[in-house]
Formats: sequence, C-alpha cells, structure tokens
Amino acid sequence: MNTTLRDIRRDYAGEPLPADLTGFDPWAFLDGWLADALAAQEPEPTAMTVSTVGVDGRPRSRVLLLKDAGPAGLTFFSHYDSPKGEELAATPAAAVNLWWPTLMRQVRAVGAVERLTERENEDYFRSRPRASQIGAWASHQSRPLGSREELAAAVEAAARRFADDAEVPCPPSWGGYRVLVDEIEFWQGQASRLNDRVSCRRLADGWHVTRLQP
Repeated sequence: MNTTLRDIRRDYAGEPLPADLTGFDPWAFLDGWLADALAAQEPEPTAMTVSTVGVDGRPRSRVLLLKDAGPAGLTFFSHYDSPKGEELAATPAAAVNLWWPTLMRQVRAVGAVERLTERENEDYFRSRPRASQIGAWASHQSRPLGSREELAAAVEAAARRFADDAEVPCPPSWGGYRVLVDEIEFWQGQASRLNDRVSCRRLADGWHVTRLQP
C-alpha cells in the first residue's frame, strides 16, 4: 500500500443549513434529512451508532437500526440481556450518531434512555420477517459462540419450536429502547472542512438553537 491514511482526502459539499434559525424545529428537520437519505439511496439510511457506558466506565459503540424518530425520541431494538442492555440498565443514557456519506451529513444526539412497553415491543416484533423473529429466539446476543454450525442448530431448533404457531411470540428478553433526546446536532460537510453545524438543546421553554464553529 503506497498511500498512507494521512494522504486520504475528500472535500465535502452540500446544501448549507438554514441561515435563519428562527423557529428551527429539530424533529421536522430530521424528518427532512431522513427523507433525503432515502431519496439518495444511502446503503443503510437508518443505520445509527449507539454508544453506552459500561460498569467499568468505558464507552462502547455499535451500529443499530433506527426504527422511529420524533418528539418522543429515537427508537431502536435489541436484546435486553445483551451487554448493551446491561449497560443501559446500569446507566440509562446513550449517545447516538447517524451518518450519511453520500450526502456528507451526520446527526448527533444525547439523552436518557427508557424501555418501550411490552405492547410496543409486541407490535413491532409482529412486523418483522419470520426468519428474524426466529433468530431473536435462537441468538444469545454477544455470548461466546463455538461455531456457525452451533448457531445454525439453534435457529433450526427455534424454527421447529414455533413451526405450528401462526405467530412467533416476542421473546421476553428482547425489545425496544427510546432515547429521550435533549441535545441534537446537525452537521453538513462543506468545502475545506468549514463544515456547517447547528446544535439544539432542549430547555424548559423549548429548544435553544445555536450555530457552531466547524
């Protein structure tokens, strides 16, 4: 490899954020950016990095899929007994990041985290493909795995278990989380790294919106 990582360069370009931030609504703006990401055919437009804090104080991140976004918060689903579930039980707060490389845009958000209700979990679980439902029962997320054959056997066993059922029930250890966003930042790449940034912080009287330096 003749090129070093330091030599890799790409200049950014994109539509600047609004010059007038009066009445800026972060949720409406996020809706627009999500629509743009879909229209631009981003490979995984709802991919969202979720960062939590372990009991050892060390942050850990992973990519999950955003399943709902609005004034109530940002929603994703996972296994409650996974390491991230244990971390969120101990420290119910998270930072998230959406990144759309085609548009050179990212969204960062922070907030407390709450679990969804059992009804919300069941409603979403019913919408998943049956193979994904079976997989949720077969996988003990992030636990050691001897081989892919071991996983395949667990999937086959779960499929047999629910073969005669019209619906696969939602596992009790699987469900959703909602990030109750109180800080959200919109970042638009611009030429010469003079990127455009708008930060929104939720206060008692509404959102406080500020443009940030690159």
